[in-house]
Amino acid sequence: QVQLVESGGGLVQPGGSLRLSCAASGSTFNIVNMGWYRQAPGKQRELVADITNGQRTNYADSVKGRFTISRVNAKNTVYLQMNSLKPEDTAVYYCNSRNFLGTTFWGQGTQVTVSS
Repeated sequence: QVQLVESGGGLVQPGGSLRLSCAASGSTFNIVNMGWYRQAPGKQRELVADITNGQRTNYADSVKGRFTISRVNAKNTVYLQMNSLKPEDTAVYYCNSRNFLGTTFWGQGTQVTVSS
């Protein structure tokens, strides 16, 4: 089992920035990939960005150039730096981990609201 705890969400004006953090605990030695997903009201959950143990990153087209995912393996922590935020970025953001067997775990989610 892996437990994921997110922090850093909140309310921000368009054009602003937020940094999300996700700390993993439990059977973290099995983790091969960590990432961030988001789900807006009435929409399906979608991948925002993910990162492998080897620091290989992948981004949704909608966030490329604005968001940066990073990971400190020694701390089992993944971050999402979000810049130039837009109202359409408003969603609940979920941290995700995947182990070498393909088993995934989810955090409880953190709300990000972009509004003036």
